[in-house]
Amino acid sequence: MSKEFKKTTALPLTLLMAALLLSACGNAAPPKEDGHDHGEEQGMDAAHGEDAHGDEDHADEHGDKHDEDGDEHGHDEPAGEDRVSLSPVQAREAGIVVGVAKKTQAGQWLSLPAEIRFDADRIANVAPQVNGVISELYGSEGDEVEKGDKLALLSSRELAGLKADYRSAMGAERLARADLAREEKLWAEKITSEADLLTARAALHAANAERESAENKLHAVGIGHEVIDDLKSARDGALSEFTVTAPIAGVIVRRPVTLGETVVAGESGGTPMFTIVDDSVVWADIAVFKQDLSKVRKGASVTLKDDDGTLLASGEISFISPIIDETSRTATARVVVDNADGQLRPGQFVTADIALGNGAAILRVPKQAVQLVEGQNVVFIPQGDGYVPLPVVTGEESNGYVAIRSGLDEGQSFVAQGAFTLKAQLEKAAFGDGHSH
Repeated sequence: MSKEFKKTTALPLTLLMAALLLSACGNAAPPKEDGHDHGEEQGMDAAHGEDAHGDEDHADEHGDKHDEDGDEHGHDEPAGEDRVSLSPVQAREAGIVVGVAKKTQAGQWLSLPAEIRFDADRIANVAPQVNGVISELYGSEGDEVEKGDKLALLSSRELAGLKADYRSAMGAERLARADLAREEKLWAEKITSEADLLTARAALHAANAERESAENKLHAVGIGHEVIDDLKSARDGALSEFTVTAPIAGVIVRRPVTLGETVVAGESGGTPMFTIVDDSVVWADIAVFKQDLSKVRKGASVTLKDDDGTLLASGEISFISPIIDETSRTATARVVVDNADGQLRPGQFVTADIALGNGAAILRVPKQAVQLVEGQNVVFIPQGDGYVPLPVVTGEESNGYVAIRSGLDEGQSFVAQGAFTLKAQLEKAAFGDGHSH
């Protein structure tokens, strides 16, 4: 091969190899249209990523700060945000007693003995109003009854006779009315005489009086119109039945009669069958010594305590007897006490602390009504279907009471008894939720 041929052939091959090399380099790192280096772009992205993460950390930090602030605000909220929900039945079983905040005069107190008695207006001795034999007994000692509840069923021949007399009088009255209507028709037709018409009118008047007399006799033994109106269609044997009912609501504390016993009605009361008492309100009769009578006044605040000093109830003197007992040389000062929880029992002896009222009037509540919740003194107040703690500022303590300087208003309802139970329920619920109270 000639030298010219070799030179001519080598040049295109060199150019081809150079083109292939440039093509390979272009595929590996294509040029950027914007002229920026890719490495610099990645560096900027990384820098932006760090800034983004920094912003997130900053946001989290603010979030944590906000949460901490929220917790702090939450702790600053009043304790009343908590609630103990109890139904009326549950509250009664737990011994919850609600009172009303009142101001009393601070100063000296006079301690005197007192006895709990039944309210005389809330005792009923039930006796039969007709003679009869007890055929059914529905009530027994210890039973709680409502007014009008059936206590016993008597079989009474006396009552059967009274009802029969009424039915007979009713029949005679209907007959007399029919005779009068006939005589009036005949008189209008000029068939009968005026004397016969007047006689018919007199007969109706007499029959009406007889029916009213028989009806009043039934009313006198406790038979109402609901029974009288059904006498004409009464079933066999119903005329002798007499139902003894409860005249008041309360508890049967005595039932001396037995099934099949004959009982007698009488002006002095008759045979005692049941004694029912309502102890939701009782009397505390205080024995006031002669030398102390001048210190005690009507309306004075009274606190009742048991032997170990536990507060039982409170009230005001509603009555002071003007008579001094010759034997004991004491007069009686009476306090009417709400006893819905049944804590006080008639016959129980207690100590009555009487406020002599020679100081300024202050708002006071029983010491047991104030409880420590989350390091703060509170009293529980009824709200909706439950009770919530209300923060209070307390003052001096005396005679089982604590002065309330602020937080509770005069006339506001609060839990006077059972506050410790509500506190325990509140702490139990908080422990179950993982909170610390």
